[in-house]
Amino acid sequence: MSHAVATAPEKPLVVLTPRTVWLIFGALMASMFLSSLDQTIVGTAMPTIVGELNGVEHQGWVITAYILAIAIVMPLYGKFGDLWGRRWPFLVAVALFTLGSLLGGLAQSFPELVAARGVQGLGGGGLMILSQAIIADIVPASERGKYMGPMGALFGVSAVIGPLLGGWLTEGPGWRWTFWVNVPIGIAAFLVAWYALKLPNHRSNRPIDVRGIVFMVLATSGIVLLTSWKSLGNTSYDWSDWRLPALLVVTLLAVAAFILVESRAAEPLIPLRLFKNPTFTVTTLIGLVLGMGMFSAMAMLPTFLQMSTGAGITESGYLMLPMMAGLMATAIGSGILISKNGRYKVYPILGLAITAGGIAWLTQITGDMSMWLFGTMIFVLGFGMGLIMQTIVLAVQNSVDPHEVGTATSSNNFFREIGAAVGTALFTTVFTSRLTENFGTLTASLGQAGAPAGAGFDGASLTPQAVQALPEPVKTGVIDAFTNALAPAFWYLVPLVLVGLVLAFFLKEVKLSDEAGMVARGEAVATR
Repeated sequence: MSHAVATAPEKPLVVLTPRTVWLIFGALMASMFLSSLDQTIVGTAMPTIVGELNGVEHQGWVITAYILAIAIVMPLYGKFGDLWGRRWPFLVAVALFTLGSLLGGLAQSFPELVAARGVQGLGGGGLMILSQAIIADIVPASERGKYMGPMGALFGVSAVIGPLLGGWLTEGPGWRWTFWVNVPIGIAAFLVAWYALKLPNHRSNRPIDVRGIVFMVLATSGIVLLTSWKSLGNTSYDWSDWRLPALLVVTLLAVAAFILVESRAAEPLIPLRLFKNPTFTVTTLIGLVLGMGMFSAMAMLPTFLQMSTGAGITESGYLMLPMMAGLMATAIGSGILISKNGRYKVYPILGLAITAGGIAWLTQITGDMSMWLFGTMIFVLGFGMGLIMQTIVLAVQNSVDPHEVGTATSSNNFFREIGAAVGTALFTTVFTSRLTENFGTLTASLGQAGAPAGAGFDGASLTPQAVQALPEPVKTGVIDAFTNALAPAFWYLVPLVLVGLVLAFFLKEVKLSDEAGMVARGEAVATR
């Protein structure tokens, strides 16, 4: 389906000089880092935050509110950017994220904090999507790899730096600074974007897919709430709570209604015809399985380090640095190579194979293992992931009409976010079930061995500090129980990544375009 250029012919064309491109790129990097960092920085501060605001029983809402808001607005920012231009949506996203950060730091009650996290997510989803789409607008696909490589590396950097910075701020100036640290960066990013982001605005007469938006919100909310059910303070996860099956039914109905509405809408939010594009379908499915495997693997590793080594919050962040190094090396390196030779199919294949090997290697972790060996394991994992993330975004952007770059980019990221929510929930369920079983066995064996009084423990309230304070042999038994629950759980992720590997062989390599999106749409001219 072709689209007429929406920019008014009397408007002057944007001139894309190398200086303009790099200035815009700097603003995008700062904004994207803000959003990705905030998915992890609050995690390490969570016990302190919920304890002070009396929200321990429902602490899962702090994370879920952010993830839910991001997932909901991703398709909206992508579609609205295609319809009306990306300058104003991007500025709104920066402003919302900065406002949410300010409100989070000022929160005096738990509901206020959850609301602030929701506002952050409303902005954060736009920062991630629009940053990738704007790069496609100003840089040709043939040169985009060297820009998107560093953007992909940001996700890995934030995944490691987030817990590290969150721990340092919580132990130092206080947990409120995990929010306030975003405010000056957000203001600076807004000012730079205001002056540097000279992108055209459109006047579109195409209708907004209101029904599609409604059913997308309902379906996405249902999926995220289902996968977060237990962490939201709902102790029963065995379907005995009538709300859980009811939520499942509503979610399935909303998904079915969304598909039906999108198949008939004049201007659908997520056009189903995109799935007729084999590149879009393959890369979206790869993003889905990668989200399920990658985020699940990364979620539990800092806790494992704290449990097994007695490392503090900040120290466990340092111990995750090898993963960041591996991811940065290949994300940036593969981007440069793609820009040089124009070939990209090999990188997802290699990346998924290495990632599968890295996750399989993690099944061999032990409570007393060398940190050098652990560092090598997670370096391999990061090395593989860095070859995939931005490469599949580049592939999908290169395969669609320049007028639909935002929609295609947001759809790809949307399914990866859904995969992360589902995968993390399933992985956590498997791990928790094994851990409960192991603790039961440990308690029984200690009783049979005649363990001294006071040698017991409460598995429900187990913390890394409590583990280190336990007497032997209880301490070693608890660490082994934790590790023996976590290590085998990684095997459940390996088939997911292998499915992605098989899909990668079906990825069609399309010649990379030599025109930036705005140039192809007749909105800009490029100078060299």
